[in-house]
Amino acid sequence: MAKDLVEDYRDAGFGGPLEFGARPALIVVDMVRAYFDRGSPLYAGVERTLESTLRVLAAARDARLPIVLTGVRYTPGGINGGIFYRKVPSLRIFDEGSPLGRFAEGIEPRAGEIVIIKQYASAFFGTSLAATLTSLQVDTTIITGVTTSGCVRATTLDAMQYGFIPYVVRDAVGDRDSRPHEANLFDLAAKYAEVVSESDIVGLIGSRAGWRSRTNQSSTSRDTSPARRDTSNARRETSNR
Repeated sequence: MAKDLVEDYRDAGFGGPLEFGARPALIVVDMVRAYFDRGSPLYAGVERTLESTLRVLAAARDARLPIVLTGVRYTPGGINGGIFYRKVPSLRIFDEGSPLGRFAEGIEPRAGEIVIIKQYASAFFGTSLAATLTSLQVDTTIITGVTTSGCVRATTLDAMQYGFIPYVVRDAVGDRDSRPHEANLFDLAAKYAEVVSESDIVGLIGSRAGWRSRTNQSSTSRDTSPARRDTSNARRETSNR
């Protein structure tokens, strides 16, 4: 008799736990009109995914986490889309100027939030995202968006490979069909990421509220740069006189 799938993977040594880090950031992957406009060839019927993502985004904003929103844009004709553009002809709807490439209602970036415009599936490939997260001292990425089997999966895999602990929010990612959606969530949880509920991630976000402010204050108090040492020495010499 064949083993239960979950049991089989567990017995084979998959699915080790990844602890949620101290310095998380939220990545909202490709929540643009192309997936919500019924006239779009990429319409995916993922309105509930949008609703969940908006709640996670609101929690992240309240907690003052770094927030990254990604979109897709091509030079008309797709010369910068390479083989991906050829493999998926419907990507032409992301040619520069297309209204379907605009962010979905409620997802519009606010001042200080990071917008990454990409041409390939992963938000990391060919962009400055890894360097930006590293400079912010982020250790964990909370991932929402579409589609689970495409850009969400690719972004999650690259997050792990760049050293950022990936937490995928089950309720806040979606796909045009439940079968690739569920299969990819299973595989991500087994090998690359933690897959958690919306309620769980909102609680974790709340527990890390304001971490950037604390990190900045700590960095300032420990600043031992040459310029700061020179200034301190000058003050001491003046007081000794």
